[in-house]
Amino acid sequence: MKNLILVRHAKSNWDMPLKDIDRPLDQRGLNDAHLVSSNIQKHIPGKYIIWSSIAKRASDTAVIFAQNILYPIENILYKEDLYTFDEKQLEQVIKSCNNSFDSVILFGHNAAITNFVNKFGDEFIENVPTSGFVSLQFESNCWEEISKGKTKKIIIPKDFK
Repeated sequence: MKNLILVRHAKSNWDMPLKDIDRPLDQRGLNDAHLVSSNIQKHIPGKYIIWSSIAKRASDTAVIFAQNILYPIENILYKEDLYTFDEKQLEQVIKSCNNSFDSVILFGHNAAITNFVNKFGDEFIENVPTSGFVSLQFESNCWEEISKGKTKKIIIPKDFK
């Protein structure tokens, strides 16, 4: 059994003239990341690894979540190939995971996340919002062989507002 939790990075700040990869979180993003990450403890597996896109907004979201779920921030694995908006590339990265890990929490970007959860989950989600959390479970012991799984939990900031 493989468990995958996908989290779309929190709302980012577009006010500064920065490269896309360097955009930080805005205040709503910071608040929403704390709000969601403070309410997921019972929906995460006992053992897991955290992967994050190298984009500032994704990595900052990963750090906030890690702090709130008591995961050592120095153990977050930042992956350049998670800085993608394409679900096929996201799928390739996920399917490359070492099978010794049964559970992954991944921080990334849309449209890749929404398209991935709709392809691999059993619940249609029109759009995974910023700070959105989607938990998928697969009846497979091999990441490379995951196919249609079960959508176990969807948590979005509006659930707590």
